[in-house]
Amino acid sequence: MPVKIALDCMGGDHGIAVTVPAAVDFLRTHPDSEIILVGDEIAINKNLSSFPSDQADRISVVHASEVVGMDEGPAQALRGKKSSSMRIAINQVHEGRAAACISAGNTGALMAIARFVLKTLPEIERPAIASFLPTASGRVCMLDLGANIDCSPEQLYQFAVMGKCLVTASGGSKNPSVGLLNVGEEEIKGNETVKAAAELLKQSNINYHGYVEGTDIYKGTTDVIVCDGFVGNVALKTSEGLAQMLGHYLKEEFHKNIFSKLIGIASSPVINRFRRRVDHRRYNGASLLGLKGVVVKSHGSADQYAMQFALERAYDEVKNNILQNISLNVELTQKGMA
Repeated sequence: MPVKIALDCMGGDHGIAVTVPAAVDFLRTHPDSEIILVGDEIAINKNLSSFPSDQADRISVVHASEVVGMDEGPAQALRGKKSSSMRIAINQVHEGRAAACISAGNTGALMAIARFVLKTLPEIERPAIASFLPTASGRVCMLDLGANIDCSPEQLYQFAVMGKCLVTASGGSKNPSVGLLNVGEEEIKGNETVKAAAELLKQSNINYHGYVEGTDIYKGTTDVIVCDGFVGNVALKTSEGLAQMLGHYLKEEFHKNIFSKLIGIASSPVINRFRRRVDHRRYNGASLLGLKGVVVKSHGSADQYAMQFALERAYDEVKNNILQNISLNVELTQKGMA
């Protein structure tokens, strides 16, 4: 069975200019996949005409007459944009025409529409946004990254189960370690919600490491880091800002004078390898876990290279039955706590 992915071609900063060529390139390397391009049919077909037709039998186009703006509120997008490319892409999953959908559009709108159309899996109260981040020893799955500002201990526990399943489904450990992000490693630290979530994790059959601090995120202390959406989003945006600042400083230093420019040229192979290791585009594609369907959020500024990683994320989740794994693991961990 081919893996069918619905792609919102209109979302993000670049729209069709990025989504269509990324889809064509993805199909070349994934012969068992098909892609449904959703958006302005005329514009999509015009863009497709510039590519060789060897993938044409695995591409279909579904017209959408509206686009969800990046600054639109979730309620407005949900109620007033029923013909948007985002909504129709999600509908492809709901109606069984696709196994997953991807959008680089408005995150709040995507979560609201996906939750309304697809609903949540049994035993999952709220979906969470999960993504992989680079670490000194590989990568870490972190969630929630912004979907849920206030969370109960039970919801943090559910995030841990979903993060565990995502790591395993993505080729990671079969028994990934899970850490709970806190203001310290000591058991006496943290608010009551975090302390209660820690007790739930201790009682479960999850490989619970304990509390981890912000410095542990990039050390690779655990395979999964769990937090509420407020903390997760602040941590993520702070990390992005720091990376941009360090890149700016590095560029400044290498352009200060002729000698530093020569040193920069001589060290360019090392710098290029470093850039590749920390290239955020290679980690593009945040999973909206907990829904009755695979939904992946691409970064709004994603280029063609980054978009292919979002497509890869959706493909992997379908191939590894992430939905069934989450449902089964929630049931098993609850039995283990009983």
